[in-house]
Amino acid sequence: MFGLGDLFQWERFVTPTVIKVFYWLAVVIAILLGFAGMVSALTTMAFNPFVGMIFLITSLLGAFMGVILARIIAEFVLIVFRINEHLGAIRNQGTDIRGQ
Repeated sequence: MFGLGDLFQWERFVTPTVIKVFYWLAVVIAILLGFAGMVSALTTMAFNPFVGMIFLITSLLGAFMGVILARIIAEFVLIVFRINEHLGAIRNQGTDIRGQ
C-alpha cells in the first residue's frame, strides 16, 4: 500500500496501487447499471415483450462489456507503469556498464 507521505513526494507512483480500487469501483458500477437495465427491461416487457427482450439482452451485454472494458483500461494503465519501471532498470544497467 502507500503512505500519506507518498502523496506529497514524487519518488514512488501511487497509481499502480490505486488502480485496483478504481477497477473494482468500475465493476460495481457496470453491474449496477446492468441490473438497472434489467429492471427497466422487465418493466418494458409488460407493455411490449419483444422490445423488453431486446433491452434485457442489451443490458446484460452492456454490463458484461463494461466489466471487460474496465479490466482492459486497468491493465493498460498498469502496463504503462510497468514499461516505465523496465525502462528505468534498462537505464540503470546502462549507467552501471559505463561506470565500470
